[in-house]
Amino acid sequence: MLSRWPSNNPPYTPPNNGGNGTNGSHDYPDNSTAYIPPLGSNIFGRVENTDLRLNGEITIAGIGTFTFKPDQITTKRPDIFQPGHFSVFDILAYLDEAEEIALEYHFDEEMNTYVVDSIDDKQHWWYMVHYDGGWSEPNVFRMDHYPVKDKMYIRIFQTTPSEIDAIFTSFRNQIMRREQSEEMIVPEVTIRGRFRTLHFKNVAVEAHNLRNDTIKVGVITAVDVIMSLADREELSYDLRWYATIVSSEVKDYYVDRINDDEAFGRCGFVYECGEKKFGFKNHIHLPSDLRVINSPEYMEWFWICI
Repeated sequence: MLSRWPSNNPPYTPPNNGGNGTNGSHDYPDNSTAYIPPLGSNIFGRVENTDLRLNGEITIAGIGTFTFKPDQITTKRPDIFQPGHFSVFDILAYLDEAEEIALEYHFDEEMNTYVVDSIDDKQHWWYMVHYDGGWSEPNVFRMDHYPVKDKMYIRIFQTTPSEIDAIFTSFRNQIMRREQSEEMIVPEVTIRGRFRTLHFKNVAVEAHNLRNDTIKVGVITAVDVIMSLADREELSYDLRWYATIVSSEVKDYYVDRINDDEAFGRCGFVYECGEKKFGFKNHIHLPSDLRVINSPEYMEWFWICI
């Protein structure tokens, strides 16, 4: 999905909101009327005009397909999402409140997530999603962390008890790891560039509030790992805002350069993070500026051409 397209926007040097210094740079998003600067000094992101949002659709296997109006949904995770933004789980909670489904759920502090106990008396539910232009892919990511966007495909399905147990065990491991330190620590970070591989151990990560239009200030996302390494002059990077890629809506920042490796054509950096045992299920097309993390066991950025 990663392509680099020409930008007519001048390079943008962000204000000093977290120690980017000279090690990171950003391009302004386009001047689309669908975006306005959020309040505050950090104006990296752009907030979507909710009047322009499309009605959404979600399929629950064996139960039905439902539509929802984004402006009617309130998130159950106001500690993560700014007002007007919500997760895949929030759609299920909305449908339950609208009495379209019977949802039983609870919040588990040991996993830092809402757990779906049953839908219409059926158990062991998980989900598969993709954004506009993507494809369905297995994932091991908290349902109440996954931001909903326009033109998003969402499918909820039943899986095995052993699969759910393995996912929940990984969530507990992350929270136990997080509670062992006053800082967010990622034990292993690897960056596989075109000609050089970098390895980092026990990387302390701070929030840079890159997307404070969508994510609450202080919440750490995957891109903060790159930005935190740059703060300590371990690497340099550039971010570029993509409103679209080909004809697909994106509206996210991508890591366009790490050190001497800069995206071109259909080549650039992608990433994955999570618990090692899940492998490719950690590689999901959730842009790093919106992927909230809870002390994953590892993170890897690698160069690909597609």
